[in-house]
Amino acid sequence: MFFGHNRHVIDPKGRIILPAKYRDELGDKFFITRGLDPCLLVYPETEWKKFEDKIRALPLSTGAKIQRFFFSNTDEASCDKQGRVLVSDFLKKYAKLDKEIVISGVGNRLEIWAAETYDKDIEGGADDADIVAAQMEILGI
Repeated sequence: MFFGHNRHVIDPKGRIILPAKYRDELGDKFFITRGLDPCLLVYPETEWKKFEDKIRALPLSTGAKIQRFFFSNTDEASCDKQGRVLVSDFLKKYAKLDKEIVISGVGNRLEIWAAETYDKDIEGGADDADIVAAQMEILGI
């Protein structure tokens, strides 16, 4: 499970250093895709396979757009010896990743956010607690 968040910068070659506490759980090969929010999702291979299987099981009539959204916008990745990963220009542009980023653990995956977006939408989201509480109540949590 991934928890917490860390601030980092993208190096001049466009690489992101993944915190050591996340690298072991990610494994040698992982998948980076775009999220529904303006962020990137990073799945360990085992979690990606579960996610992929669910999407592939959808009937083409309802699943085609979902398949296209995720599968055509996903990179297979790995870290170098220093824990750096190269993120494609397309994915960086999608999430508006420029220099400062936030890597956030959210259970079975990581999220990579532009720090400015994270600060405004996540940390600055004072109303989110009420929304989350209402959703938890609906779900019986």
